[in-house]
Amino acid sequence: MKKAYLTAGVPNINMTLYWKMRFLVGDPAAVLEFDEERAFPEARPSENPDSGAQPGKTRLLILRDIENERARAKAKADFVACPADFAPEGGLSGDREIATAQSVAEAFRRAEVTLVVSDRSLPLVYVDALKKAGVECECDVDRGVFERRSKDKSELAYIHEAQLATEEAIRKACVRIATAAADSEGKLIAADGTPLTSENVRSFIDRTLLDAGYTNVPSIVAGKKDGGDCHNYGSGPLYTGEPIIIDVFPMNNATLYNGDCTRTVVHGEIAPIYQKMLDAVRAAKAAATATIRAGVDGETVHRATIKALEEHGFGYAAPGTEEAETEIRLTHGTGHGLGLSIHEPPLTDFKGPKLVVGDVVSVEPGLYSKKYGGIRIEDIVAVTEDGCVNLGSPLPEKLDWLE
Repeated sequence: MKKAYLTAGVPNINMTLYWKMRFLVGDPAAVLEFDEERAFPEARPSENPDSGAQPGKTRLLILRDIENERARAKAKADFVACPADFAPEGGLSGDREIATAQSVAEAFRRAEVTLVVSDRSLPLVYVDALKKAGVECECDVDRGVFERRSKDKSELAYIHEAQLATEEAIRKACVRIATAAADSEGKLIAADGTPLTSENVRSFIDRTLLDAGYTNVPSIVAGKKDGGDCHNYGSGPLYTGEPIIIDVFPMNNATLYNGDCTRTVVHGEIAPIYQKMLDAVRAAKAAATATIRAGVDGETVHRATIKALEEHGFGYAAPGTEEAETEIRLTHGTGHGLGLSIHEPPLTDFKGPKLVVGDVVSVEPGLYSKKYGGIRIEDIVAVTEDGCVNLGSPLPEKLDWLE
């Protein structure tokens, strides 16, 4: 049985495929990998000095014909071809995605491959085309996951860049809220006279990041009535004296790498309960950060978070439980992986895997209450052999953002 490997889809959607080829297009593409050095007379050799060529292996990239010349110069591949180069006997479909799948199956057939191993992201259309060509397809659920976890120097630099831009947007948003005025009902009004709502602050964050070259999915701007639900985006007026969670997670338009940061701001007087919650969250974040290093599993990190919260009179409760509904509790894991996707392995949570050098993870403990709202702080760290390194500035961990 002759085996080869496949990663396929649309690179600007499938980040596993983009990571593999490092070339962005909006049409179907496929990377075919062989555990042998071989030539493809149907294809054209790469002209990229950083093609990622490996001794004893061959990587063939198939994508739309109008992208071939640029791909040969920039993509990580040994050979570049278009679907027409590997048209089966019956010809190619007029559907671009089906045609790409057909050409992939034909390329494997010509290479006498009988088993193709792919990852969890493979579209079913490729499985169908392989089956029709008499090629067996097998899913390796871990393929493409572990490889992406350990970030190289350029990836760490991209995430650092994204994190700094994210922090700056959060800083500006927190200062805008802290320096606002409050009307007779306690509703906040910005210095320029704009009523401050979750939607208004979210738009302000969007504009800040757009000017910096980032695409921003909706940020979390959650006041007291929404902050008790850790992933509530927030809506409506913002008020003095209440905790407002600002969680921003944008993507750099040039590199496609993400940032992720959270801070909480209180306008005006800070009630003792909020200071107590902040002190506990800060201690939990410090405990988790001190625990992170290569070889430590994600559950150990999460339990360090929980222990620190318990020492401050709080703790963890599973979402949906009575305790989570009635008490002030952490209701989520300590963090998640980050890179080309905002949420990717590993998790620092119950059953979380062992961390490896180059893992990039969030550290984001929070406390949530239906009565009081929520407080969360979050930074991004890179795992090293004996600890971790903060990939941001970092921002202050405070509730009062008056400068």
